[in-house]
Amino acid sequence: MSKISRFTNKAVQLAKNAVGERGEVAAPEGGGGFAEYAVVSLHCLRVYLEKSYREALDLLSEMPQILGEIGLKPADLPDHSTLVKWFDRIKTALWRVLLRLSAQEHEPSGHAAIDATFFDRENASKHYCRRTNYRVQTLKATALVDTKSQAILDVHCTT
Repeated sequence: MSKISRFTNKAVQLAKNAVGERGEVAAPEGGGGFAEYAVVSLHCLRVYLEKSYREALDLLSEMPQILGEIGLKPADLPDHSTLVKWFDRIKTALWRVLLRLSAQEHEPSGHAAIDATFFDRENASKHYCRRTNYRVQTLKATALVDTKSQAILDVHCTT
């Protein structure tokens, strides 16, 4: 079993646990939507492959075995815009469940470190901030990381 195949298998398993597997078919039938676990798995693979949405889907279209583990066929792959829109709609609660489940995959060392990072929102979209009367200028993301496994145990975001 290849490294990407093992990763996909674990990602699908975690995604099904996070969204509560309901026995859904991964690909839409008759105009329905994709199963949540399938889209979450595709996002995990995109991050793992370190590719853009378009590039990741292009690569995955050439990997029928990997898609088979998710329950998709190359013809079933969504358009890249579908993934982008779905990613924007994922609730924070689902990400927190995925984070908790993935952190349980690592043996804790008993030591953790906190890392805080600030992101300046004003530079990224001044026009949007002015147009919508949006006042948040800084986003602070704090991560709790296990020092041995480098697993992210928890994330806290404040504005």
